[in-house]
Amino acid sequence: MAVARATIHSAISIVNAIATGKGAALGISKKINVEMETSHGNGIVIEVENKSMSSRLINKVIEKIVSKNELSKTKLKISLDSEVPTGYGLKSSSAISTAVAMVCAKLFKPRMSDFEILNAGVNASIETKVSLTGAYDDACACYYGGFVVTDNYNKKIIHSEKCLNRVSAVIFIPKSRKRGNVRKLKTSSDVFEQAWNLAKKSDYWNAMILNGLATSTILSSEPKIIPKLIENGALGASVSGNGPAIAAIVKNDNVSKIKSVFSSLEGKTTVAQINNKKAEVHEL
Repeated sequence: MAVARATIHSAISIVNAIATGKGAALGISKKINVEMETSHGNGIVIEVENKSMSSRLINKVIEKIVSKNELSKTKLKISLDSEVPTGYGLKSSSAISTAVAMVCAKLFKPRMSDFEILNAGVNASIETKVSLTGAYDDACACYYGGFVVTDNYNKKIIHSEKCLNRVSAVIFIPKSRKRGNVRKLKTSSDVFEQAWNLAKKSDYWNAMILNGLATSTILSSEPKIIPKLIENGALGASVSGNGPAIAAIVKNDNVSKIKSVFSSLEGKTTVAQINNKKAEVHEL
């Protein structure tokens, strides 16, 4: 019997990749632990407090790394504990699929490279339709931390760096989980291309604002919120992923001001630090 545990952090969007296949994201401190225990037998048991997590995604990641032969004679128990709500655009599925790939690699294929581990999660996300582009930007931001700017279709990191500013992410999680029609984002692909080019030049906050104005108009019922957050001192603000969560990046001494902007809306607000640390996996 063997046990491995991976710890990975989540991320928020700087530039949404759906319109152009190119995106950017930033790691935040909300974390997810995934533990895998192997024993004799067969079958995959998944223990999660939150049942809405896609077991299809987890099973697909495992199939990509663990051979059929191994699976036929090994029972796998996976338990998950997460500080990240699922289905709000806060990258929980990218984080979980990557962490599952990490524990599988640790126990079954210790020579797998970072790229292969990320690929297993990204391809499983596409095949189970959890993500349209595979969300390579999100997976990399969760795995490496800091800023990443990527070309998702070619699975390439174009630019990455640590976020050294003294800032926090103030995240609003609306009560309603309604999401807009994400396919409509393609109609504004020029704007997203522009935002991505800003991110590529490390102009992240302006990239995030441009992305925020475009996504909030298309996806959310609160398009006025982005200008309001900026007026109140946010450096950058945007719908995260396809929403409905909204993230604002703010200097640490300005957090309460941003929280009060969100307090007029129905939902809850949480504050996260920036994460610059790479995900870790250990055999226990």
